[in-house]
Amino acid sequence: YKSLWADKYRGATVEDLDPPPALSVKPTDPISHALMSAFEREYTHLTVISQSNRALLGYISIPRLQQLLKEGKVKDSDPVEAAMQKFRRKGRRYKVITTETPLEELEEFFEGGEEKRDFAVVTDGSRKFVLGVATKSDLESFVKRR
Repeated sequence: YKSLWADKYRGATVEDLDPPPALSVKPTDPISHALMSAFEREYTHLTVISQSNRALLGYISIPRLQQLLKEGKVKDSDPVEAAMQKFRRKGRRYKVITTETPLEELEEFFEGGEEKRDFAVVTDGSRKFVLGVATKSDLESFVKRR
């Protein structure tokens, strides 16, 4: 089997995207802290990790967060957990994205299934550590550079 995208990526992996390190916040951090951190680094997504064991709990989408603030659904003094999207653990197979993941698999992750995704959390193979975040636009930029 040869994917439609194999020629486009020529064997490149997530590591070739050179994803920036993930910026993580804790569920108890105020939303204002998450926003400032994201703006300082021009990030659109932040990972949310557990205070006790650094386990990945979910993420914050900055555009969605701005919308929630605008609609008055959250205040900037509220904790991040009031606005974060939790990762569902049960009932769904979780796709592990590592630095070794081929880019065609990453594209499939973004495009595939019933849920459209615009970013992926890059972890080590055992899913213990968050290494970075790869976005759909990172992938598109990579293709344009080739």
